[in-house]
Amino acid sequence: MAMEITQFLLAAQSADAKVRTDAEAALRQFQEHNLPAFLLSLSVELANNEKPTESRRLAGIVLKNSLDAKDAVTKEQLAQQWLTIDVSIKSQIKDFLLRTLGSHVPEARHTSAQVIAKIASIEIPPKQWPDLIGILLKNMTQKDSPAGLRQATLESLGYVCEEISHRDLEQAEVNDVLTAVVQGMNLAENSVEVRLAATRALYNALDFAETNFQNEMERNYIMKVVCDTAMSKEVEIRQVAFECLVSIASTYYEVLQPYMQHLFELTSNAVKGDEEAVALQAIEFWSSICDEEIELQEFESDENGESGAPHSGFIEKALPSLVPMLLETLLKQEEDQDQDDSIWNVSMAGGTCLGLVARTVGDSILPLVMPFVEANILKPDWHCREAATYAFGSILEGPSLEKLSLLVHSGLDFLLRAMRDENNHVKDTTAWTLSRIFELLHSPASGYSIISSENLQRVVEVLVESIRDAPNVAEKVCGAIYYLAQGYEDAGTSSSLFTPFVPSIIESLLATANRTDGGDSKLRSSAYETLNEVVRCSNIAETSQIIAQLLPVIMNKLGQTTEIQILSLEDREKQGDLQASLCGVLQVIIQKLSSVDETRPVILQAADQIMLLFLKVFACRSSTVHEEAMLAIGSLAYATGPDFGKYMPEFYKYLEMGLQNFEEYQVCAITVGVVGDICRALDDKVLPFCDGIMNLLIKDLSSEELHRSVKPPIFSCFGDVALAIGEHFEKYVPYALQMMQGAAQLCAQMHTSDDELLEYGNQLKRSIFEAYSGILQGFKNSKSEIMLPYAQNLLQFIEIVFREKQRDESVTKAAVAVMGDLADALGPNTKILFRDRAFYADFLGECLQSDDEQLKETATWTQGMIGRVMVS
Repeated sequence: MAMEITQFLLAAQSADAKVRTDAEAALRQFQEHNLPAFLLSLSVELANNEKPTESRRLAGIVLKNSLDAKDAVTKEQLAQQWLTIDVSIKSQIKDFLLRTLGSHVPEARHTSAQVIAKIASIEIPPKQWPDLIGILLKNMTQKDSPAGLRQATLESLGYVCEEISHRDLEQAEVNDVLTAVVQGMNLAENSVEVRLAATRALYNALDFAETNFQNEMERNYIMKVVCDTAMSKEVEIRQVAFECLVSIASTYYEVLQPYMQHLFELTSNAVKGDEEAVALQAIEFWSSICDEEIELQEFESDENGESGAPHSGFIEKALPSLVPMLLETLLKQEEDQDQDDSIWNVSMAGGTCLGLVARTVGDSILPLVMPFVEANILKPDWHCREAATYAFGSILEGPSLEKLSLLVHSGLDFLLRAMRDENNHVKDTTAWTLSRIFELLHSPASGYSIISSENLQRVVEVLVESIRDAPNVAEKVCGAIYYLAQGYEDAGTSSSLFTPFVPSIIESLLATANRTDGGDSKLRSSAYETLNEVVRCSNIAETSQIIAQLLPVIMNKLGQTTEIQILSLEDREKQGDLQASLCGVLQVIIQKLSSVDETRPVILQAADQIMLLFLKVFACRSSTVHEEAMLAIGSLAYATGPDFGKYMPEFYKYLEMGLQNFEEYQVCAITVGVVGDICRALDDKVLPFCDGIMNLLIKDLSSEELHRSVKPPIFSCFGDVALAIGEHFEKYVPYALQMMQGAAQLCAQMHTSDDELLEYGNQLKRSIFEAYSGILQGFKNSKSEIMLPYAQNLLQFIEIVFREKQRDESVTKAAVAVMGDLADALGPNTKILFRDRAFYADFLGECLQSDDEQLKETATWTQGMIGRVMVS
């Protein structure tokens, strides 16, 4: 049944585009015409040692991609496809793959191990490959088993553990896997490759070892092997062993007490003297311990001091040795790390860990860190000054306000002076530290701020001066201004302190956005993001004139972008990025000026020109800008209300394009949101465009191509359309409700432990309820009987959601609200339905007991609506 496909696989990698395209088409045709034979042919190719490496490599990749996908829905479809293949063919494919584990070609072994794991992820949960673990273990226990086979088998075991859940294996199988893996790590018996594969396999198998970690003897043995392996001669093996320790720290924190002394010595030696890759993992071990202890502390404070899991206080105990070790790492900076934010080295990791330690132990860290800061902050060597500043910036979250405010008050002036340091690194880190101070210690709205009327002028002067510094420093200064402005949001009279400085800050940010010395557009984006925050958080009563003057400046800049000559793809990208930033600024200005009656006329007068600009931007056909321009148009629709109708004839074609943009699904999602904005703005004036809009929304829901995340907003949008056009929604009811019921059915069948799918399920439920609410309210004043046939189905769905063990709060709110809308819109017609489904009383009872005031309020309203129906 297998076919000879070598030539096609080689041709599909040809440099000649035509040869490549033809071969890809032939392979695709074979796949669509006869999937079982196609997969079998690929496995034969992969297993055949006589075949060229190139064709075997591609066969493995195509085979893997036929079983797995990143997108959860596609992944599920591929799994179902595999399960329907005849058992005898599947057995042949699996035999070929298992045979390939012994191939003399490392690449074929590696690919085969991956494909075996993909099949295991489909077949092990429903118990369709019960002998797999046994077969793999046999490879490990057979006498004289070749090193290549042992390595590939361990790789396969590791990948299988990564793919499946620990609940899918029996404890006896877990024990055997751990035994094989730990034996594979044995120095005396195995080659470097086998030990590395075994250590990686252990990393993936740790989740399965819960029972083993509860048993002291087994736990001691595993910990000894991992700690010994962490001292191997080979760097790569040491690194993976430390990765295992990081995983153990977060998974088995509660049993680590007996090993902590030894683990401190191990990690300390690695941090001080090992290769960077190993040292990074050793620091990560302590970061993981911090994460665990922070979580336990938060849990304890949530539970009013009733501790569930034990908090061992490892960080507190290790503090006198741990903090000096971390401070030492801060002095290991790289010369160019200030130029690249993506650099991750020992000094960055040490600072991050120090920040976590501060959050874990609070005030106790200050006496250990402040002497280091004071000793190094004035030294001639820039490494010392930068490390001292980084240490100070890292510990600002955790200690009490009382202790910090004294230090920061005395340190602020010093930091402002340090913005003139001769070294770029020092200025970069100082600006970052200032942004941390403003983020964490400047909140006039909550009654505390490090900034006062005495020092604000000096702060702004330094920032406005420093923003002209090197691009990397200027970018960090933008961050500092961002948080400085944010502190004044909703700050009442305190925000007036900031008002006099807004013009000079806006001027500086515009000048920064115009700079051409930044290697990429990062500085410009930061400047515009900060400008948005300054506008958003300013006191509108005092800054309306300044913001009104900013409007034509930004409009002018946006107008200029549509005239840029585009000669290359890079030009197009730059134009798109700049337009995206400027549309973002316009959106914030529109929202700010239209938020109060006094300044709304500014937007109304400029609306025609603004809309004309957005239409020009759309005409540039750049996807990056579609999103930002769409969002800004949503704000304009909200600001102009019914007047937005005059733009619809011209804008509608771009709305259509957005709703059909399956490839860039974020654009589609945003467009769906803008349809909602337009419905709220125009009410029944949107009617002439509803046939087209509803047709596209229903097509979107039916599409297999469109990313699933867009579908919940579409259901919510049905509710917006129905609310806007009222009884005219009647003709869409059969189509819309069929979709809603189908989606409700899907939700009812969705049983998953996958967090991503769970979140999607919650979004879907919430949006279905929102759609029902909008439609019911739309029909409330006339033709409400149209919804009667759907009422029972809706109540059934609400009951299913009510009975779910883990129910999301936002879903609960939407479900309770729609019950009230049902009773309100359909009145006495729902009396029998509610009487037959008494669950609603329990549901409302539960909500009325909630601490959430909004939920209580909604439940009280719903109770009143249903009560009115029941006595009618």
